[in-house]
Amino acid sequence: MNHFQTILPRVRMLLAGHLPSQARALLDSMLERELLSREYHCALLREPDGEALARKISLTLLEKGDPGLALLRWAWGTWQAPLAERDPDDKDRAGSGQCAAMELGPLEGGYLELLNSNADPLQLYHLYDQMDPAREEIELCSEPDMDTINCEQFSRLLCDMEGDEETREAYANIAELDQYVFQDSQLEGLSKGIFIEHIGLEEMIGESVETLEEKKSQKRCEVPQASQVLPSSSPAIHSLPKSPERPGSTSPFAPSAADLPGMPEPALTSRADVTEEQMSPTRSPAAHGVSGQLPKWPERVEKFCSALRDMYQAEPAGPEGILVEVDLVRARLERSSSKSQERELATPDWAERQPARGGLAEVLLAGGDRRRPRETQVIAVLGKAGQGKSRWAREASRAWARGQLPQYDFVFYLPCHCLDRGGDTYRLQDLLFSLGPRPLPVDDEVFSYVWRRPDRVLLILDASEGLEGQDGLLHSACGPVCTEPHSVRGLLAGLFQRKLLRGCTLLLTARPRGRLAQSLSKADALFEVAGFSAEQAKTYLTRYLECAGATERQERALELLQGQPFLLSHCHSPTLCRAVGQLSEALLELGGETELPSTLTGLYVGLLGPAARDSPPGALAGLARLAWELGRRRRGTLLESQFPSAEARAWAVAKGLVQPAPGAAAVGLAFCSFLLQCFLGAVWLALSSDIKDKELPQYLALTPRKKRPYDNWLEGVPRFLAGLVFQPHADCLGALAGPAAATLKDRKQKVLTRYLKRLQPGTLRAGQLLELLHCTRETLDAGLWQHVVQGLPARLSFVGTRLTPPHTYVLGSALEAAGRDFSLDLCSTGIDPPGLGSLVGLSCVTHFRAALSDMVGLWESLQQRGEAKLLRAVEEKFTIEPFKAKSVKDVEDLGNLVQIQRTRSSSEDTAGELPAVRDLKKLEFALGPISGPQAFPKLVRILEAFSSLQHLDLDSLSENKIGDEGVEQLSATFPRLKALETLNLSQNNITDVGACKLAEALPSLAASLLRLSLYNNCICDMGAESLAHVLPDMGSLRVLDVQYNKFTAAGAQQLAASLRKCPHVETLAMWTPTIPFGVHEHLQQLDARISLK
Repeated sequence: MNHFQTILPRVRMLLAGHLPSQARALLDSMLERELLSREYHCALLREPDGEALARKISLTLLEKGDPGLALLRWAWGTWQAPLAERDPDDKDRAGSGQCAAMELGPLEGGYLELLNSNADPLQLYHLYDQMDPAREEIELCSEPDMDTINCEQFSRLLCDMEGDEETREAYANIAELDQYVFQDSQLEGLSKGIFIEHIGLEEMIGESVETLEEKKSQKRCEVPQASQVLPSSSPAIHSLPKSPERPGSTSPFAPSAADLPGMPEPALTSRADVTEEQMSPTRSPAAHGVSGQLPKWPERVEKFCSALRDMYQAEPAGPEGILVEVDLVRARLERSSSKSQERELATPDWAERQPARGGLAEVLLAGGDRRRPRETQVIAVLGKAGQGKSRWAREASRAWARGQLPQYDFVFYLPCHCLDRGGDTYRLQDLLFSLGPRPLPVDDEVFSYVWRRPDRVLLILDASEGLEGQDGLLHSACGPVCTEPHSVRGLLAGLFQRKLLRGCTLLLTARPRGRLAQSLSKADALFEVAGFSAEQAKTYLTRYLECAGATERQERALELLQGQPFLLSHCHSPTLCRAVGQLSEALLELGGETELPSTLTGLYVGLLGPAARDSPPGALAGLARLAWELGRRRRGTLLESQFPSAEARAWAVAKGLVQPAPGAAAVGLAFCSFLLQCFLGAVWLALSSDIKDKELPQYLALTPRKKRPYDNWLEGVPRFLAGLVFQPHADCLGALAGPAAATLKDRKQKVLTRYLKRLQPGTLRAGQLLELLHCTRETLDAGLWQHVVQGLPARLSFVGTRLTPPHTYVLGSALEAAGRDFSLDLCSTGIDPPGLGSLVGLSCVTHFRAALSDMVGLWESLQQRGEAKLLRAVEEKFTIEPFKAKSVKDVEDLGNLVQIQRTRSSSEDTAGELPAVRDLKKLEFALGPISGPQAFPKLVRILEAFSSLQHLDLDSLSENKIGDEGVEQLSATFPRLKALETLNLSQNNITDVGACKLAEALPSLAASLLRLSLYNNCICDMGAESLAHVLPDMGSLRVLDVQYNKFTAAGAQQLAASLRKCPHVETLAMWTPTIPFGVHEHLQQLDARISLK
């Protein structure tokens, strides 16, 4: 078949570039030379498939013993002669070396088959001319040093292909390959190195290339484009002609971007030779010598881009303009449990976090390594409500307006409350221009420019959780080209499914829980908003008062905040930090001695109380009901017509409870914050007589349910509800609704009291336990608080549960109030260093576990601050028992811990071992076959530090495979592991070499080792003999497991004979498939301690 692979490409090349009559001449020549029978000759003339014809001709030449070179040379020479004799009209029509299409029959199959074939695409253009005689006469125009295809021919071809996404992608692949191969600087070498090597007709190819060069100056019709490309002044290079607007392409058939309105521009063009300044509308004309000759933006596009920048550059007035940058960290989604399909944010340890220190630029470049060519890049920024996601997203658009994102020509910022529309249909240009917060006039020329360059477009969808109310959003159908209007849901589905505006960058902000967030696991990059630190919260409060003109009250406001550490911990949320600033400003204006409330409920009652006193009758209750009903539907915007009265609407707007939502459907309003909506929803639950008493406990959502009544959306309702129902009526609910609600409140309080007292904190999951503590603290009921904290179990594990600053504060308060000792497991909680120090420093915490990397950081911090007393307390309480190494980082962290101990031992002011190292009794190593052999030497180097180690487990389901080398390294540490009782070396690829090394070192463990497992290794008879020899010396050994190894009956008999000398051994498990079952039975009959299970 080697000859066939040689002939086939030549025949393909020969047939692909010539007329049907010439192909017929080739078949006639083969008939004359008796290479074909007359019947087969007729059959080949009727063959419609060019590829099949080429294969049949190649097989015929191979069968007749003719390699085909003589015949092919004759055909090429015969066909090249008429080529030079064509009339000028034919040359013009042919273009740069093109020939008419070979019509062996009618076209069959789709355009994808044509694109995947070896036929020259230029033939397809002329094929269309032949199919439509009315278009025979084509007007030609000229342009020096430019070579373009016939625009009408190409447009007709692309119109038929446009609707097929798979076809367009295949064509894009061909175009990119063409650009890569036919670079001007490489053409001469390639033409001689690749094509001549395959065809073997160097002199004939040379003539063809000369013909192509001569035709480069022929007149042709240029494709209409949005911007004109000026002729290059560089010297001419002998190459295939370039197509317009294709800087890196030398293909004569590579289409211009202007001809493909339905295809992403990066799929068709290469910007390898075009700088960012040349492509950006803000580029400097004098930056380079040729920059003045580069294509300029159309005037309408320039005006639109300028208007867009001006709109984003406008600084918001008042508190909205306060900017305190929040930190972003890389994130990932994982399943909440093995039985659940719901995904939630993973919880890395504090030291394992990966902050986006490069800011916005790093975020936008984060998914580049995973991004496939011509694919939409999806970046998601997740965070709980009130963490500052929207403020960050608006700042991203403002950064572009200031010229800080030159990689994008257009940025569209769309708050998703503007897209909450149903019923009507829209086009993509409506979505981009008309549905935003500030509608812009739709311009078809601007949209065409945007559509052809999706890789230069950044689309920001802010608060995407607001779209979750649109059922079936992620599963709606939308094609890659929206020529017909669609619903907003359909347009968004096309963007999310990476079909619409394919190639753009889609930046989403959303909450980590919800239907939409579940689909983001395949996003190119995920980030999480970290929220404010304590210092950032104080900075925000200072700037807020400065913006409000109360600079002289800044110090007093900070003192008020410091006096309420509970509220300070909640200032982790920028929204709550702003609410604290609002209430602080109002309290300080009243003068006199004052203090902030100690609960979130008190905070919002303080904010809404003055407004409620001036409200029209029923206005607050009506607004509260709207907040609850909209929250049930996952919405935060409302219409003016939904208010109970015009007076209620005017009151809510005047008091700042709702604010205009620019771009929302009809005349829209939105709650000023999500937490305010939650508070109003809780007010409705507390005041409503429609809520039955027996149904009220389910809204606390403290017990497991398949589905919470509000579907997890209004997550702040439980705490506010507990506070409104339990706190003194006159200072809380009475301040909002008056004394009339007292009777209803008392009845609901009794119901919730019975429910909370029936709960058993020890049976709740970690997240539910923390929510119970928050709800109980909001009640300000000392008896109920004591009842809950006394029910806390002595051992509390929060593994995998995020411990935010509010959680840390409430947990610490509960532990102190309980008045007894606790043991905490704080691994994989993401707790920050101040929170970790505050918890483990409590006198009631006697033992705790935490991430090694976090503890090393805490120790270093305490040493630097000189807190020697707290440092010693932390060292005494910290434990790592038992420790399981599942990654290389775990081994490295363990090594750092041992290094700290060695440093302490050599220090003059400290002495003794670290209790965490000294008391470790069980150590597991489960890194798998790749990382295991790499990390095991690091573990061996620190093993001797664990003087109390009793259980060393080197077995793993995925097999660590430490091998003979690892066993040899481990054996050297045996003399210092005096307390080792269990050694598990199963599934580690140990052979006779390792078994012999192990047997030599085992006597060092003769006094302590009780169990030794070598299950599922590669030990043969020699290794079994070594183990049998040392077995009598192991006076403490009780169990030996050598099952599933490779020793034969000889090795088994050696072990059985040695076993008879070891009365202390209780079990020898040695079943292996290499030993006949009869031998096993015989050995077991001789000694019942031999196990075959």
